[in-house]
Amino acid sequence: MEFRDLKKQYSVLKNEIDMKIAEVCTSAHFISGAQVSELERQLAEYVGVKHCISCANGTDAITLALKAWGIGRGDAVFVPDFTFFSSGECPAAEGAVPVFVDVDENSFNIDVKKLEEAVIRVLGEGEYAPKAVIAVDLFGQPADYAEIKEICRKYGLLLLEDGAQGFGGSIDGKKACGFGDISTTSFFPSKPLGCYGDGGAVFTNNDEWAAIIRSLAVHGKNSENKYDNIRLGMNSRLDTLQAAVLQVKLKAFKDHELQDINTAALMYNEALADTGLILPHIKNGYISSWAQYTVQLQRGIDRNVLKKYLQDRSIPTMIYYMKPMHSQQAFSGTHSAEADCPVTRKLCETVLSLPIHPYLSREDIYTIRNALTEAMNESRMIR
Repeated sequence: MEFRDLKKQYSVLKNEIDMKIAEVCTSAHFISGAQVSELERQLAEYVGVKHCISCANGTDAITLALKAWGIGRGDAVFVPDFTFFSSGECPAAEGAVPVFVDVDENSFNIDVKKLEEAVIRVLGEGEYAPKAVIAVDLFGQPADYAEIKEICRKYGLLLLEDGAQGFGGSIDGKKACGFGDISTTSFFPSKPLGCYGDGGAVFTNNDEWAAIIRSLAVHGKNSENKYDNIRLGMNSRLDTLQAAVLQVKLKAFKDHELQDINTAALMYNEALADTGLILPHIKNGYISSWAQYTVQLQRGIDRNVLKKYLQDRSIPTMIYYMKPMHSQQAFSGTHSAEADCPVTRKLCETVLSLPIHPYLSREDIYTIRNALTEAMNESRMIR
């Protein structure tokens, strides 16, 4: 069994993907081919924003947004404590201070009450200037943008939506990657919409920021001549082969994959309802793109024993995430390490992500369910 079955997906989309790859190889336009600009148009239309700028990966996408805003030394950027490292790494790499905020136990996303408390605390301390919030759409469900935007308006903060895991999710019909002043996503292969390597994109309705980000992504070039460099930038482009693959996968994603993975999640909910596991909660009016299906284990379950039991039966699982961001060694001794995030600590000790993808069958889910039940019984006995 595959955790995210990219082999099955390829077998379904093989003819179209092979044809698109062959077209790129025949044209030999491997960088900045027509497929790149066409994909950007399709992505912007799907999300519902004016501009999509593709780039080399999701981490670069966040960096490009922060650079466009001039985020740097002396600035505070508010980041959920329970997320992938790049959400905090990127502002730190620009010289800003990531201020880690606890998350909601049910949605896994940033706790809006704790966010406002953190902003007020930083303002009161006076050492750093609050500049931006990086809200992460963790595991596929968008963050609580109605309340986050209100906090940003109240305190004059920029909002960056980190939609690396959220592409395809929505709130009352509005698509993820369209909520931030700038939003970003990742096309890492295992993401809801993934390519066959690394890739990412930046989304915004702001013309000025879009132009700056396009420039920054290609060594700070001006709009007319890549050899006329008007600012210090970086080399971060989505190559044509990846764009071609993403065109095929975006169509499948819209046509059936998003619906199919939500069907798989519903089947999971049904199958696991009586297991004692704490199942993922999707808020009313929200749709998740299910980057992960993450459960929480109750007390008395040894996660390591359970994980090994499943692995021995060819059922892969993952732990996202094992360590709070503020506890990462990279932030040791910095202001960022000074965070009080008890919910994050609890989640790091109890979460377990199960296989999920659009091609997961009911039979697969009940195989996982039966193995989980057996594994939990064994882990309790050993503990």
